[in-house]
Amino acid sequence: MIDLYAAGTSNGMRARIALEECGLAYTLHPVNLQKGEQKTAEFLAMNPNGQIPVMVDNDGPGGKKVTLSQSTAILLYCAEKSGKFMPNDPAARPAMLQALMNASTDITPVFGALFAVLQSKEPHAPTAQIFKDRLRGFFKVWDDRFAKQKCCAGDDVSVADFSLYAGYARIKGAAADLVDGLPNLARWGEMMTARPAIQRALKF
Repeated sequence: MIDLYAAGTSNGMRARIALEECGLAYTLHPVNLQKGEQKTAEFLAMNPNGQIPVMVDNDGPGGKKVTLSQSTAILLYCAEKSGKFMPNDPAARPAMLQALMNASTDITPVFGALFAVLQSKEPHAPTAQIFKDRLRGFFKVWDDRFAKQKCCAGDDVSVADFSLYAGYARIKGAAADLVDGLPNLARWGEMMTARPAIQRALKF
């Protein structure tokens, strides 16, 4: 059995989407970030960084327990464990990896920085605007790309779509102006939102 410790952040969403879409049985352990539950001794024993998500697979490769605390690592682990949502063609994999990294290492961290600025006691508007402009630029590129292809890495849904959707859904809920007016991105977002596994994954 797999245990997932997560909250409804983009990183938490990414990990839970991975488990739901890959059809892996798991138990969700909600972590209340406002109460600091990610800083308890029990949680820090799993992830010394004190951040969600954490996934514990008690039946990992060779029957050994696996503990992962990076949402993209969890996403790839689930895909490999289930044999789903990874391109079989080695030539198609680079496009998937590029899309995955853009979502995981560009969009999500910038949104995290923007959120931190906006939640500070004295938000610095020029700094917030820099992050907003950067995020808007990323999504404009995606909008152009979705005019030519159905999914992040071509015609088939892959782990890259799950990663991007986690950031997209979080931003759409918290700063919708950053994704408004981008019809191709919206069409992709609607397609992803309609997936039953994603609907289940967003209910924290």
